[in-house]
Amino acid sequence: MILYAISDRRLHPDGDLVAQCSALIRSGIDWLQVREKDVPDGAILGVLKILVPEARRFGVKLLVNGRADLALLSGAAGVHLPSSGVPAEQARSILQPPVLLVGSCHNREELLEAAHGGVDAVTLGPVFDTPSKRPYGEPMGLKAFASLRKDNRKMKVIALGGIDSAERAGEVVRAGADGIAAIRLFCTMRNPIKEVPRLRMLLT
Repeated sequence: MILYAISDRRLHPDGDLVAQCSALIRSGIDWLQVREKDVPDGAILGVLKILVPEARRFGVKLLVNGRADLALLSGAAGVHLPSSGVPAEQARSILQPPVLLVGSCHNREELLEAAHGGVDAVTLGPVFDTPSKRPYGEPMGLKAFASLRKDNRKMKVIALGGIDSAERAGEVVRAGADGIAAIRLFCTMRNPIKEVPRLRMLLT
């Protein structure tokens, strides 16, 4: 079960991105995506260089949002590729295995494209309603998610979108998800070191 946290410094009381990410790395999550679209590239690179050694120490895959070049420069474990971003083939020409490529999918066509593009895993959603994913249309719901997951067994498929509670996390796991990806669920935890292991126990 992959617990995939996505950063958002705006949800942290002091807005400290390094502190937020460090707490999540130490909590027992599996993957952490640094996704801060309003932070300059140089600052993101600086954050990544601080976090990469810690992520390796705790066995966490540190992913960069949309920037294969920053992943390469920082030594991050992988990159998350938005559906409108750099094609997987181009990213793979920069980042060789075992560096992870994680695609972003919202429908069957994008899943097929990701499979042919050679990504290692995908996020699929939005499963439930969430403000950040409304530009991609109505949430697909659990039934559609389960159907798409059933038809795509070659890749790891991680549920994304509106998974803001342990109950919803459990629902997508029962629908066949290999993991859950979320911003708010993880970034609003008061004590990730206690809460993440508790969540994992509920999902296994």
